[in-house]
Amino acid sequence: MKDIFKAIEDVAFAIDNAIKNEDLGYSDSENSSGEDQLKLDVQSDKIIEDRFASISCVKALVSEEKEGVMSMNEGGKYTLCYDPLDGSSLVDVNLSVGSIFGIYEGELEGANIIASAYIVYGPRIELVWVEKGKMPTLYRAINGKFKEIGEIKLNEKGKLNASGGTQQHWEVKHKAFIDGLFASGYRLRYSGGMVPDLHQILLKGGGLFSYPATTDKPDGKLRQLFEVIPFALVYEGAGGQAVDANGKRLLELVPSHPHDTSPCFFGSNSEINALKDAYGINNVK
Repeated sequence: MKDIFKAIEDVAFAIDNAIKNEDLGYSDSENSSGEDQLKLDVQSDKIIEDRFASISCVKALVSEEKEGVMSMNEGGKYTLCYDPLDGSSLVDVNLSVGSIFGIYEGELEGANIIASAYIVYGPRIELVWVEKGKMPTLYRAINGKFKEIGEIKLNEKGKLNASGGTQQHWEVKHKAFIDGLFASGYRLRYSGGMVPDLHQILLKGGGLFSYPATTDKPDGKLRQLFEVIPFALVYEGAGGQAVDANGKRLLELVPSHPHDTSPCFFGSNSEINALKDAYGINNVK
């Protein structure tokens, strides 16, 4: 794990430099989901691919920007699934963006994730790392090196609400639930970037991030291997919960394809339990 963690540290500085100095325009290609790729998407993907080529314990890479599985080091035992630049469409307006990593041993499913990490590229570079069964730890870049700041623990109840998806496509029960949160004093904090929005909820003590099933995206938008499962490990490690629209733990997801998506809800216990009540699924563990 030390080699993987060090590689992620190196990647953080390289991608941050690219964000600050490289072309922000679109490339001539699309990613595996048919979305137009920014040049920074492609460059960030290449930075990660090149850095992990020398990490012998990593046998394969699975990227949001690529189709399928890329074999790396024969004899390795881990597969790294990653979103190289989450929220990249926010770069041109100078908002925070990030990278997300899930480290899997064995089949690519929630039960087999053993560690995850994400990087926030904002006014400062921050990195959160978690291993299975442990609390997530925050690191901050200071003078070109990452310094450990401390473990992250969610409160039982928060104040923030980050609600994804276009409201006109929400289910009635979801809209009623979100309206209820606002009516009870929750504050809207949603940038359109998964990394900065989930990071803010973690560091501010709690709340809810939701990207529900919608009429235009009934299976959700966020990808299980690259985004949903890695963040589920972080949130459960911080004492919160991460579930799908049926109340099932996101760490129990079994993708049938590397780019499968899922509705997802991350938060402190009070908000997730309230969600289960609103969805009529509070008997699900």
